[in-house]
Amino acid sequence: MSSEPVLVARDLTRYYEVSRGAFRDSATLKALDGTSFTVERGKTLAVVGESGCGKSTLARLVTMIETPTSGSLRISGNEIAGASKETLRALRSKVQIVFQNPYGSLNPRQRIGHALEEPLLVNTNLSAKERSEKARAMMASVGLRPEHYERYPHMFSGGQRQRIAIARALMLDPDILVLDEPVSALDVSIQAQVLNLIAEIQERLNLAFLFISHDLSVVRHIANDVMVMYLGRAVEYGTRDDIFRNPQHPYTRALLSATPMADPERKRERIVLKGELPSPLNPPSGCAFNPRCPLAFDLCRVNRPELLAHEASLVACHAVNKPEAAPKAA
Repeated sequence: MSSEPVLVARDLTRYYEVSRGAFRDSATLKALDGTSFTVERGKTLAVVGESGCGKSTLARLVTMIETPTSGSLRISGNEIAGASKETLRALRSKVQIVFQNPYGSLNPRQRIGHALEEPLLVNTNLSAKERSEKARAMMASVGLRPEHYERYPHMFSGGQRQRIAIARALMLDPDILVLDEPVSALDVSIQAQVLNLIAEIQERLNLAFLFISHDLSVVRHIANDVMVMYLGRAVEYGTRDDIFRNPQHPYTRALLSATPMADPERKRERIVLKGELPSPLNPPSGCAFNPRCPLAFDLCRVNRPELLAHEASLVACHAVNKPEAAPKAA
């Protein structure tokens, strides 16, 4: 199987104009503020961070629900900015999304079989028999039984509904699957089953995954690469093993310190961040993380760090990339 980039983003941004009242100027909310990454076939890029860091905005851009404010987004070699309606229509079938809440993405009045056939009805010229055959085959491939075809969403468990959502996302033979917190609403035992199914599907179909999650234990199980985001920007980017074994950015270290460990003999220092996530309407000057960072010094408050190579990862941190200028940690 080939490993080629099917998803390439360069300096991707998404800004929103937000009204602040009748007698005040509108404000610019920088939900995504210059993010770059690459995802190859058969690989998984996990995007992690606190709520408000830009993960879901990124998912909306990749699935073409929204358009970028600036920057480049290439899907299967096609630039999204300026693409024709015909190109966008073809590309949308190649990028599908699985949501956190599968019940919310299914029509409660529609039988499961018809829900699976619907993408084929809208986007292909297959006959009714061919649509039915493909839907039934897809159900079997995700572990659903033939009798489930005529049932309604409320008749299934949470894990079964997520299998239905995955099956529906695969109906148009996509190249890229965006998984937005796909197991966070499930019991732990069911999470493992769904994650194993996702991994098996990726290996079988050679799909590229953009996996959005706040659960680092899940990310460790499924990701090849990890991008850690904070207030709309990537602060660390590297392979899963490098990020988990040797995190560089103080924010990444804090996130990992809060992740439960299965080894009771291994001790890990708990890093508690002070303060709240700043408002994206009024971000701090310099590094957005500086008000909460234990390593912050003067340069961090005036100069925004760029994502630069450090050891095996890319890190946006003055204290890491310019250690001679940073104060020594106590």
